[in-house]
Amino acid sequence: AYNIHVNGVLHCRVRYSQLLGLHEQLRKEYGANVVPAFPPKKIFTLTPAEVEQRREQLEKYMQAVRQDPTLGGSETFNSFLRKAQQETQQIPTEEVVLEVLLSNGQKVKVSILTSDQTEDVLEAVASKLDLPDDLVGYFSLFLVRRTKDGAFSFVRKLQEFELPYVSVTSLHNPEFQIILRKSYWDSAYDDDVMEHRVGLNLLYAQTVSDIEHGWILVNKEQHRQLKSLQEKVSKKEFIRLAQTLKYYGYLKFDPCVTDFPEKGCHVVVSAGNNELNFQVRLPNEQIKEGSFKVTRMRCWRVTSSVPMSNGPSGGSPGKSEVKLELAFEYLMSKDRLQWVTITSPQAIMLSICLQSMVDELMVKKSGGSIRKMFRRRVNGALRRSDSQQAVKSPPLLDSPDASWEPMAKLSSKLTSVSLRGISHSSSANDVGANDFHGNYAFEGIGDEDL
Repeated sequence: AYNIHVNGVLHCRVRYSQLLGLHEQLRKEYGANVVPAFPPKKIFTLTPAEVEQRREQLEKYMQAVRQDPTLGGSETFNSFLRKAQQETQQIPTEEVVLEVLLSNGQKVKVSILTSDQTEDVLEAVASKLDLPDDLVGYFSLFLVRRTKDGAFSFVRKLQEFELPYVSVTSLHNPEFQIILRKSYWDSAYDDDVMEHRVGLNLLYAQTVSDIEHGWILVNKEQHRQLKSLQEKVSKKEFIRLAQTLKYYGYLKFDPCVTDFPEKGCHVVVSAGNNELNFQVRLPNEQIKEGSFKVTRMRCWRVTSSVPMSNGPSGGSPGKSEVKLELAFEYLMSKDRLQWVTITSPQAIMLSICLQSMVDELMVKKSGGSIRKMFRRRVNGALRRSDSQQAVKSPPLLDSPDASWEPMAKLSSKLTSVSLRGISHSSSANDVGANDFHGNYAFEGIGDEDL
């Protein structure tokens, strides 16, 4: 059996024969010329070296499938991972009640099947809240961990290849919960959401929560004005004022470490307004703030050192032994690219944020409507459009055999990188071009942006 890790957490266990069955189904549906080559069968018992070679081949195969926009987004591939997740965690298909949090702490209880995928659960929550169908796509479900101060640490956006009930219950920890939040970055889309009473209430609750937790900066006079609007229950006016405040619409991450401006600096990263904002504590205890625009990131990658585990939980997100890094190559000046690395258990969530910002920018650039692109109906099922899907972080395969070195690379939605006439800068880590996630928004950068 092979363990498949997603985002550093055990997702499922599968056998070679199951993966071969998936391969044959993909070939049948999409043709042999589309599907990557599959590691061949062996007649005789494999030696330890051959077992490790097969594991590496299977890992490359799974990553190649996941990175292909057709295969990786296919129902065949995603349903395979969902079914394997359910079988591995040994949770039978039955009706259950799942609690989903709102930003104000309110719990929405929905009756679902344990086998319901992320989109099904999102639909159930929206239905319970009476959120109109055309606004459902503006929101997403996130796996979070409640911190000691009552705030939330974001683990990941729930993906289409997982079962939310299984994902949260298999962690065996009440600190992990599922929360509903808006999933767009441009505050101009607030207008769409505020058109409907339920959308307005959800956005208002999230804004109040972000202010209370210090995610949005408020001075005394602004605080007085906001308090007055709250007392009048002027929700739209409250949101309009909040939109003018610093860090409105940003997602704040847990304190972590960066190598910028020098190695080992402690930093608080926030994502929003098409940028990553850094509040860096320098070795001399001085605090400096700076921002990295997503349009000036040529590419990025996520790498991980994943410890092996044969236990049922496979580890849990946020544990210190799982070392995740997000590195991005940034255009510091007209002719100078530099790598910046963030070491954080939330590295994949950061990568997902970057990708969704790029998606929004590309939709806007093409003149498309985000309302139309959020959702479409495929084979009778509501699906998010390809351009609005989060980063497809490929699974990691490992053998339960502890004899091999427990190090593995984890990359997000890998694509080839166009250098746009800029010479390739060398990085401290020699990683092949296919390990990078190319940024299409970078292609449009002009001298005026510098």
